[in-house]
Amino acid sequence: MATRQTATIARFMRLPAIVLLFIWMIVPLAMTVYFSFRYYNLLNPAAGGWAGFENYTYFLTDPAFFQAIRNTLAIVLGVLAITVILGTGVALLIDQPIFGQGIVRILVISPFFVMPPVAALIWKNMILHPGYGVFADIAKFFGGTPVDWFATYPLLSIIVIVAWQWLPFATLIFLTSLQSLDSEQKEAAEMDGAGFLSRFWHLTLPHMARAITIVILIQTIFLLGVYAEILVTTNGGPGYASTNLPFLIYRAALLNQDVGGAAAGGVVAVILANIVAVFLMRAVGKNLD
Repeated sequence: MATRQTATIARFMRLPAIVLLFIWMIVPLAMTVYFSFRYYNLLNPAAGGWAGFENYTYFLTDPAFFQAIRNTLAIVLGVLAITVILGTGVALLIDQPIFGQGIVRILVISPFFVMPPVAALIWKNMILHPGYGVFADIAKFFGGTPVDWFATYPLLSIIVIVAWQWLPFATLIFLTSLQSLDSEQKEAAEMDGAGFLSRFWHLTLPHMARAITIVILIQTIFLLGVYAEILVTTNGGPGYASTNLPFLIYRAALLNQDVGGAAAGGVVAVILANIVAVFLMRAVGKNLD
């Protein structure tokens, strides 16, 4: 009886936090849905009224919409490919006993603590700048012509910047997974004459499947909302070449002052994000069982 009363009291004490979090989430979502069905332009707030599905029709028929969807998928898939492949390789390297291993690990994970706007500015002004960036200096040293990366390869540049930020996260998760691998299994495989590639494919990689799944799920959630790197570097251009779905919504809301259209875009983005989340959970979530 005492245990049941304690559990009831504990649930009651958690109730305010649950209610606050529910309000924190549901109120912005409800307001977004409400404004998505209304005409509301900040430049002319008096010309309001009920719009029905016109905001959704306008947003979904925007010529930039499907390009924004393609760019969003390209950023997500590109960053995932780079971070999973390179993260596995870096984790395997720093898992080896080397001099200054602790310092190396700190240096590897340090980019994860750099804020996205700062990281974008570093890459824009110090690494990829066509006049005095690191890559420009390397090209000049070998007699080549510097490349204006953000004008010529804008989407690739965004993918590289975001991947640089998320690579430490993937590396840290993979390194933790590698260190939990039973050393006796590795020794037994070595005694049986298995080479490095054979041990990696049949022993290490299956053991890392759960960690890879976690990295894919967590990163996908955040990569669907990439915004700051685009704003700081390319501003979605040239044209719409590097505009993803969040940046397209930003253009509607703050550049065109169209709150109704931006709200409709936000609802569409939430729906698409949930579809992606369900697909991922069905496709790779079984590794978490």
